[in-house]
Amino acid sequence: MLYFLVEPSTLRIVRGKGPTNQETPGATAYILIVDDDPIIREAIRMCVEHFGYRVREADSGEEALALLTDEVPDLILLDVRMPGINGITLCAHLKADTKTRFIPIVLLTTEGDLDARVAGLEAGADDYFTKPVHPRELAARLRSLLRLKRVTEALEHAENLIGSLALTIEARDTYTAGHCVRLATYAVQLGERLRLSTEELEALQLGGFLHDLGKIAVPDQVLMKPGPLSRDQWRIMREHAIVGDRLAGHIRTLTLVRPIIRHHHERMDGRGYPDKLAGEEIPILARIMAIVDVYDALRTRRAYKPPLEEREAIRLLREASATGHLDAALVRLFIDLRSKTFTATQ
Repeated sequence: MLYFLVEPSTLRIVRGKGPTNQETPGATAYILIVDDDPIIREAIRMCVEHFGYRVREADSGEEALALLTDEVPDLILLDVRMPGINGITLCAHLKADTKTRFIPIVLLTTEGDLDARVAGLEAGADDYFTKPVHPRELAARLRSLLRLKRVTEALEHAENLIGSLALTIEARDTYTAGHCVRLATYAVQLGERLRLSTEELEALQLGGFLHDLGKIAVPDQVLMKPGPLSRDQWRIMREHAIVGDRLAGHIRTLTLVRPIIRHHHERMDGRGYPDKLAGEEIPILARIMAIVDVYDALRTRRAYKPPLEEREAIRLLREASATGHLDAALVRLFIDLRSKTFTATQ
Protein backbone atom coordinates (compact mmCIF):
# COMPACT_ATOMS: atom_id res chain seq x y z
CA MET A 1 0.00 0.00 0.00
CA LEU A 2 1.26 3.49 -0.88
CA TYR A 3 0.92 6.32 1.63
CA PHE A 4 1.18 9.96 0.64
CA LEU A 5 2.93 12.16 3.18
CA VAL A 6 2.84 15.85 2.43
CA GLU A 7 5.02 18.84 3.09
CA PRO A 8 4.54 22.30 1.56
CA SER A 9 6.98 21.99 -1.32
CA THR A 10 6.91 18.33 -2.19
CA LEU A 11 4.76 15.23 -2.23
CA ARG A 12 6.54 12.36 -0.52
CA ILE A 13 5.44 8.74 -0.93
CA VAL A 14 6.18 6.31 1.86
CA ARG A 15 5.49 2.59 1.84
CA GLY A 16 4.00 1.02 4.92
CA LYS A 17 1.12 -0.83 6.36
CA GLY A 18 -1.67 1.23 7.92
CA PRO A 19 -4.75 0.25 9.86
CA THR A 20 -7.57 -1.49 8.07
CA ASN A 21 -11.16 -0.27 8.36
CA GLN A 22 -11.83 -3.02 10.89
CA GLU A 23 -9.08 -1.63 13.13
CA THR A 24 -10.55 1.84 13.11
CA PRO A 25 -13.48 2.45 15.49
CA GLY A 26 -16.20 4.82 14.33
CA ALA A 27 -15.49 4.09 10.66
CA THR A 28 -18.37 6.30 9.49
CA ALA A 29 -17.05 9.43 11.22
CA TYR A 30 -16.99 12.53 9.03
CA ILE A 31 -13.71 14.43 8.83
CA LEU A 32 -13.34 17.86 7.23
CA ILE A 33 -9.96 18.71 5.70
CA VAL A 34 -9.28 22.44 5.33
CA ASP A 35 -6.16 23.42 3.36
CA ASP A 36 -5.59 25.84 0.51
CA ASP A 37 -3.08 23.49 -1.19
CA PRO A 38 -4.96 20.97 -3.41
CA ILE A 39 -2.04 18.52 -3.45
CA ILE A 40 -1.91 18.38 0.34
CA ARG A 41 -5.69 18.03 0.58
CA GLU A 42 -5.72 15.17 -1.92
CA ALA A 43 -2.89 13.32 -0.19
CA ILE A 44 -4.45 13.61 3.27
CA ARG A 45 -7.88 12.70 1.89
CA MET A 46 -6.53 9.47 0.35
CA CYS A 47 -4.92 8.55 3.65
CA VAL A 48 -7.97 9.37 5.78
CA GLU A 49 -10.36 7.58 3.44
CA HIS A 50 -8.13 4.52 3.63
CA PHE A 51 -8.78 4.50 7.39
CA GLY A 52 -12.48 4.21 6.63
CA TYR A 53 -13.61 7.74 7.42
CA ARG A 54 -15.92 9.88 5.31
CA VAL A 55 -14.17 13.03 4.05
CA ARG A 56 -15.09 16.45 2.73
CA GLU A 57 -12.63 19.14 1.67
CA ALA A 58 -12.50 22.93 1.86
CA ASP A 59 -9.83 25.12 0.25
CA SER A 60 -10.35 28.09 2.58
CA GLY A 61 -11.71 29.09 5.97
CA GLU A 62 -14.65 30.69 4.22
CA GLU A 63 -15.59 27.46 2.42
CA ALA A 64 -15.18 25.50 5.66
CA LEU A 65 -17.70 27.78 7.39
CA ALA A 66 -20.14 27.24 4.52
CA LEU A 67 -19.77 23.46 4.79
CA LEU A 68 -20.33 23.64 8.55
CA THR A 69 -23.79 25.13 7.99
CA ASP A 70 -24.63 22.06 5.93
CA GLU A 71 -23.20 19.34 8.18
CA VAL A 72 -21.13 19.39 11.37
CA PRO A 73 -18.01 17.20 11.11
CA ASP A 74 -16.76 14.84 13.78
CA LEU A 75 -13.22 16.24 13.43
CA ILE A 76 -11.44 18.97 11.47
CA LEU A 77 -7.91 18.80 10.03
CA LEU A 78 -7.04 22.47 9.63
CA ASP A 79 -4.09 24.14 7.92
CA VAL A 80 -2.76 27.10 9.88
CA ARG A 81 -1.54 29.41 7.13
CA MET A 82 -4.23 30.16 4.54
CA PRO A 83 -5.27 33.36 2.76
CA GLY A 84 -8.43 35.04 4.03
CA ILE A 85 -9.62 33.40 7.23
CA ASN A 86 -6.54 31.57 8.46
CA GLY A 87 -6.53 28.43 10.58
CA ILE A 88 -5.94 30.21 13.90
CA THR A 89 -8.85 32.60 13.35
CA LEU A 90 -11.16 29.82 12.20
CA CYS A 91 -10.21 27.64 15.17
CA ALA A 92 -10.91 30.44 17.65
CA HIS A 93 -14.25 31.15 15.97
CA LEU A 94 -15.38 27.52 16.13
CA LYS A 95 -14.27 27.04 19.73
CA ALA A 96 -16.21 30.17 20.77
CA ASP A 97 -19.43 28.89 19.20
CA THR A 98 -21.51 26.61 21.44
CA LYS A 99 -22.65 24.61 18.39
CA THR A 100 -19.10 23.73 17.27
CA ARG A 101 -16.84 24.10 20.31
CA PHE A 102 -16.66 20.35 20.99
CA ILE A 103 -15.48 19.44 17.48
CA PRO A 104 -11.87 18.20 17.77
CA ILE A 105 -9.61 20.47 15.70
CA VAL A 106 -6.16 19.29 14.60
CA LEU A 107 -3.83 21.94 13.20
CA LEU A 108 -1.50 21.19 10.29
CA THR A 109 1.74 23.17 10.60
CA THR A 110 5.17 23.18 9.04
CA GLU A 111 8.31 22.05 10.83
CA GLY A 112 9.71 24.79 13.08
CA ASP A 113 6.51 26.87 13.05
CA LEU A 114 6.41 27.08 16.85
CA ASP A 115 4.56 30.41 16.97
CA ALA A 116 1.69 29.01 14.90
CA ARG A 117 1.42 25.90 17.07
CA VAL A 118 1.33 27.93 20.27
CA ALA A 119 -1.21 30.38 18.82
CA GLY A 120 -3.37 27.48 17.65
CA LEU A 121 -3.37 25.76 21.02
CA GLU A 122 -4.22 29.06 22.71
CA ALA A 123 -7.10 29.42 20.25
CA GLY A 124 -8.47 26.09 21.48
CA ALA A 125 -7.02 23.52 19.06
CA ASP A 126 -7.04 19.98 20.43
CA ASP A 127 -3.86 18.76 18.74
CA TYR A 128 -1.45 19.52 15.91
CA PHE A 129 0.61 17.72 13.29
CA THR A 130 3.84 18.87 11.77
CA LYS A 131 3.80 18.21 8.03
CA PRO A 132 4.74 15.76 6.63
CA VAL A 133 2.20 13.60 8.46
CA HIS A 134 3.01 9.95 9.09
CA PRO A 135 -0.06 7.74 8.44
CA ARG A 136 0.35 5.54 11.52
CA GLU A 137 0.51 8.57 13.78
CA LEU A 138 -2.40 10.19 11.94
CA ALA A 139 -4.53 7.05 12.36
CA ALA A 140 -3.74 6.79 16.08
CA ARG A 141 -4.45 10.48 16.75
CA LEU A 142 -7.73 10.38 14.82
CA ARG A 143 -8.90 7.32 16.76
CA SER A 144 -7.98 8.93 20.07
CA LEU A 145 -9.67 12.27 19.36
CA LEU A 146 -12.82 10.66 17.95
CA ARG A 147 -13.03 8.41 20.99
CA LEU A 148 -12.74 11.47 23.24
CA LYS A 149 -15.46 13.22 21.23
CA ARG A 150 -17.83 10.28 21.77
CA VAL A 151 -17.21 10.48 25.52
CA THR A 152 -17.83 14.25 25.49
CA GLU A 153 -21.07 13.75 23.54
CA ALA A 154 -22.20 11.14 26.06
CA LEU A 155 -21.51 13.56 28.91
CA GLU A 156 -23.33 16.35 27.09
CA HIS A 157 -26.30 14.03 26.54
CA ALA A 158 -26.34 13.21 30.25
CA GLU A 159 -26.13 16.92 31.07
CA ASN A 160 -29.07 17.68 28.75
CA LEU A 161 -31.03 14.79 30.24
CA ILE A 162 -30.54 16.14 33.75
CA GLY A 163 -31.49 19.63 32.53
CA SER A 164 -34.76 18.22 31.14
CA LEU A 165 -35.31 16.45 34.44
CA ALA A 166 -34.86 19.75 36.30
CA LEU A 167 -37.51 21.41 34.11
CA THR A 168 -39.82 18.47 34.80
CA ILE A 169 -39.38 19.10 38.53
CA GLU A 170 -40.22 22.77 38.01
CA ALA A 171 -43.35 21.77 36.08
CA ARG A 172 -44.65 19.88 39.13
CA ASP A 173 -45.31 23.22 40.80
CA THR A 174 -47.38 25.63 38.70
CA TYR A 175 -46.27 28.53 40.91
CA THR A 176 -42.63 28.21 39.82
CA ALA A 177 -43.18 28.33 36.03
CA GLY A 178 -40.25 30.12 34.42
CA HIS A 179 -38.29 30.14 37.68
CA CYS A 180 -35.25 28.34 36.21
CA VAL A 181 -34.99 30.61 33.18
CA ARG A 182 -35.23 33.73 35.32
CA LEU A 183 -32.61 32.50 37.78
CA ALA A 184 -30.21 31.65 34.96
CA THR A 185 -30.71 35.14 33.49
CA TYR A 186 -30.30 37.01 36.79
CA ALA A 187 -27.28 34.93 37.84
CA VAL A 188 -25.43 35.42 34.55
CA GLN A 189 -26.12 39.17 34.62
CA LEU A 190 -24.60 39.40 38.10
CA GLY A 191 -21.70 37.17 37.06
CA GLU A 192 -20.98 39.42 34.11
CA ARG A 193 -20.99 42.45 36.41
CA LEU A 194 -18.37 40.64 38.51
CA ARG A 195 -16.37 39.84 35.34
CA LEU A 196 -16.38 36.12 36.05
CA SER A 197 -14.79 33.74 33.56
CA THR A 198 -16.68 32.21 30.64
CA GLU A 199 -16.66 28.84 32.42
CA GLU A 200 -18.15 30.39 35.57
CA LEU A 201 -20.86 32.17 33.57
CA GLU A 202 -21.74 28.90 31.86
CA ALA A 203 -21.94 27.24 35.28
CA LEU A 204 -24.34 29.96 36.48
CA GLN A 205 -26.47 29.45 33.38
CA LEU A 206 -26.70 25.72 34.03
CA GLY A 207 -27.03 26.26 37.76
CA GLY A 208 -30.16 28.29 37.19
CA PHE A 209 -31.77 25.18 35.75
CA LEU A 210 -30.17 22.57 37.99
CA HIS A 211 -30.00 24.25 41.42
CA ASP A 212 -33.05 22.39 42.72
CA LEU A 213 -32.37 19.13 40.88
CA GLY A 214 -32.61 17.15 44.12
CA LYS A 215 -36.27 18.08 44.54
CA ILE A 216 -37.02 15.04 42.43
CA ALA A 217 -36.76 13.16 45.74
CA VAL A 218 -39.19 15.48 47.56
CA PRO A 219 -42.79 14.17 47.69
CA ASP A 220 -45.52 16.34 46.15
CA GLN A 221 -47.29 16.76 49.48
CA VAL A 222 -44.15 18.40 50.83
CA LEU A 223 -43.02 20.29 47.74
CA MET A 224 -46.43 21.87 47.06
CA LYS A 225 -47.76 22.22 50.60
CA PRO A 226 -49.54 25.62 50.85
CA GLY A 227 -48.83 26.07 54.56
CA PRO A 228 -45.81 25.81 56.88
CA LEU A 229 -43.79 22.60 56.80
CA SER A 230 -43.48 20.38 59.83
CA ARG A 231 -40.05 19.57 61.29
CA ASP A 232 -39.94 16.21 59.50
CA GLN A 233 -41.06 17.83 56.23
CA TRP A 234 -38.31 20.46 56.55
CA ARG A 235 -35.77 17.69 57.03
CA ILE A 236 -36.97 16.03 53.80
CA MET A 237 -36.94 19.34 51.93
CA ARG A 238 -33.41 20.19 53.03
CA GLU A 239 -32.08 16.90 51.74
CA HIS A 240 -32.69 18.03 48.16
CA ALA A 241 -29.35 19.89 48.08
CA ILE A 242 -27.42 16.70 48.88
CA VAL A 243 -29.52 14.56 46.53
CA GLY A 244 -28.98 17.01 43.66
CA ASP A 245 -25.22 17.06 44.27
CA ARG A 246 -25.15 13.26 44.13
CA LEU A 247 -27.13 13.18 40.88
CA ALA A 248 -24.68 15.59 39.24
CA GLY A 249 -21.61 14.00 40.81
CA HIS A 250 -20.69 11.66 37.97
CA ILE A 251 -20.92 14.23 35.18
CA ARG A 252 -17.56 15.89 34.59
CA THR A 253 -19.04 18.86 32.76
CA LEU A 254 -21.00 19.81 35.89
CA THR A 255 -17.93 20.24 38.12
CA LEU A 256 -18.53 23.98 38.55
CA VAL A 257 -22.29 23.53 38.85
CA ARG A 258 -22.20 21.07 41.76
CA PRO A 259 -21.26 23.71 44.38
CA ILE A 260 -24.29 25.74 43.25
CA ILE A 261 -26.59 22.74 43.64
CA ARG A 262 -25.23 21.81 47.06
CA HIS A 263 -24.61 25.21 48.65
CA HIS A 264 -27.19 27.72 47.38
CA HIS A 265 -29.10 27.35 50.68
CA GLU A 266 -26.09 28.12 52.87
CA ARG A 267 -26.11 31.39 54.83
CA MET A 268 -23.33 33.89 55.40
CA ASP A 269 -23.75 33.48 59.17
CA GLY A 270 -23.29 29.70 58.96
CA ARG A 271 -26.89 28.82 59.78
CA GLY A 272 -27.82 27.47 56.36
CA TYR A 273 -27.79 23.92 54.98
CA PRO A 274 -26.59 21.29 54.22
CA ASP A 275 -23.02 21.93 55.45
CA LYS A 276 -23.42 25.10 57.57
CA LEU A 277 -20.69 26.91 55.62
CA ALA A 278 -20.13 30.57 56.50
CA GLY A 279 -18.89 33.69 54.71
CA GLU A 280 -16.42 33.03 51.91
CA GLU A 281 -16.44 29.30 52.68
CA ILE A 282 -19.56 29.37 50.52
CA PRO A 283 -18.49 29.25 46.84
CA ILE A 284 -19.19 32.55 45.08
CA LEU A 285 -21.38 30.93 42.43
CA ALA A 286 -23.59 29.50 45.19
CA ARG A 287 -23.75 32.93 46.90
CA ILE A 288 -24.89 34.46 43.62
CA MET A 289 -27.55 31.79 43.11
CA ALA A 290 -28.80 32.24 46.68
CA ILE A 291 -29.45 35.95 46.03
CA VAL A 292 -31.31 35.51 42.75
CA ASP A 293 -33.26 32.56 44.17
CA VAL A 294 -34.52 34.62 47.11
CA TYR A 295 -35.29 37.59 44.84
CA ASP A 296 -37.34 35.50 42.40
CA ALA A 297 -39.22 33.82 45.26
CA LEU A 298 -40.16 37.25 46.59
CA ARG A 299 -41.25 38.59 43.21
CA THR A 300 -43.44 35.64 42.14
CA ARG A 301 -46.67 34.14 43.42
CA ARG A 302 -46.27 31.01 45.51
CA ALA A 303 -48.83 28.69 47.09
CA TYR A 304 -48.25 30.39 50.43
CA LYS A 305 -48.02 34.08 49.36
CA PRO A 306 -48.78 36.65 46.66
CA PRO A 307 -45.99 38.27 44.59
CA LEU A 308 -44.28 41.28 46.17
CA GLU A 309 -43.69 44.61 44.46
CA GLU A 310 -40.13 45.38 43.35
CA ARG A 311 -39.58 47.97 46.09
CA GLU A 312 -40.61 45.54 48.85
CA ALA A 313 -38.53 42.70 47.38
CA ILE A 314 -35.46 44.94 47.34
CA ARG A 315 -36.11 45.99 50.95
CA LEU A 316 -36.26 42.36 52.05
CA LEU A 317 -33.08 41.54 50.13
CA ARG A 318 -31.27 44.33 52.02
CA GLU A 319 -32.68 43.00 55.27
CA ALA A 320 -31.51 39.47 54.43
CA SER A 321 -28.00 40.72 53.80
CA ALA A 322 -27.97 42.73 57.04
CA THR A 323 -29.10 39.75 59.14
CA GLY A 324 -26.43 37.35 57.86
CA HIS A 325 -28.43 35.44 55.26
CA LEU A 326 -27.03 36.78 51.98
CA ASP A 327 -23.67 38.23 50.87
CA ALA A 328 -24.04 41.98 51.47
CA ALA A 329 -21.58 43.09 48.79
CA LEU A 330 -23.19 40.89 46.14
CA VAL A 331 -26.66 42.03 47.19
CA ARG A 332 -25.63 45.68 46.65
CA LEU A 333 -24.40 44.85 43.15
CA PHE A 334 -27.56 42.91 42.34
CA ILE A 335 -29.81 45.70 43.59
CA ASP A 336 -27.89 48.17 41.42
CA LEU A 337 -28.43 45.89 38.40
CA ARG A 338 -32.13 45.49 39.16
CA SER A 339 -32.65 49.22 39.66
CA LYS A 340 -31.18 49.94 36.24
CA THR A 341 -33.18 47.14 34.60
CA PHE A 342 -36.40 48.05 36.40
CA THR A 343 -36.04 51.73 35.52
CA ALA A 344 -35.36 50.89 31.86
CA THR A 345 -38.57 48.83 31.61
CA GLN A 346 -40.83 51.49 33.14
